Amino acid sequence: MSNVLKTGLLLGVLTALFVLGGRAIAGEQGMIIGFVLAAVMNFVSYWFSDKIVLSMYGAQPVDEAQAPGLHAMVRRLATRAQIPMPRIYVIPSDTPNAFATGRNPQHAAVAVTEGIMRILDEDELEGVLAHELSHVTNRDVLISTIAATLAGAITYLAHMAQWAAFFGGRSRDDEEGGSNPIVMLLFAVLAPIAAMLVQLAVSRSREFQADASGARLAGRSYGLAKALEKIEVASRVEPLPATPATAHLFIVNPLSAQSFARLFSTHPPTEERIARLRAMRLG
Repeated sequence: MSNVLKTGLLLGVLTALFVLGGRAIAGEQGMIIGFVLAAVMNFVSYWFSDKIVLSMYGAQPVDEAQAPGLHAMVRRLATRAQIPMPRIYVIPSDTPNAFATGRNPQHAAVAVTEGIMRILDEDELEGVLAHELSHVTNRDVLISTIAATLAGAITYLAHMAQWAAFFGGRSRDDEEGGSNPIVMLLFAVLAPIAAMLVQLAVSRSREFQADASGARLAGRSYGLAKALEKIEVASRVEPLPATPATAHLFIVNPLSAQSFARLFSTHPPTEERIARLRAMRLG
């Protein structure tokens, strides 16, 4: 299935959740409101989701004068990948991590934390940037960023349903299309799970693909493998204060996931990713 079809399917699924959420909260009138909100969210997600995600983490644009080495590295990789030079942002956080965003290669952006530039050497940082640019060339960034924006909106809608169930009750009887507190509670529980499952569907396998294509783009696999190892250790010690809705965007899951929670991680196990990279034997 192409990324265009997957994007359409994602928008359709999350639109349905908005409509169902509106039905749960305010009956038939709520369905109409939910559909209108979904249409607005779809428009905003397509055109402005990259700006929304970057602003959520306080990412600041950096020019070549501010970060000449970073710009040179990204330009070199973008030239190899035959894509336009993406915008470069730095996130003011000591926790090492990175992500790419944008609706297409012509409007892409790469964001790295201050921490990742501090702890990685040149080969490792190049591996991370090659991974992120591979998300751009593989056209993963649009669907991933839309998933982040809409999943956050769905979670917020679920919280509204939860409070409405507790305090609103049944405004009208069922024949008049009123809300049902049991349905509202059910939606409040299931909506975040549905949003999370959508994120899992669009992200886990793509990390393996971006690892492999990123290693080939960099010309070596050991740099990215070592970088993943360092980022994983640092993230467990000091997790990045990220929202669950955007966790799948980062190269390594920024949230501290242990035991049962790891089953629902938006990323495949870092150990498996490292093993696959080392098996590539590119260098």
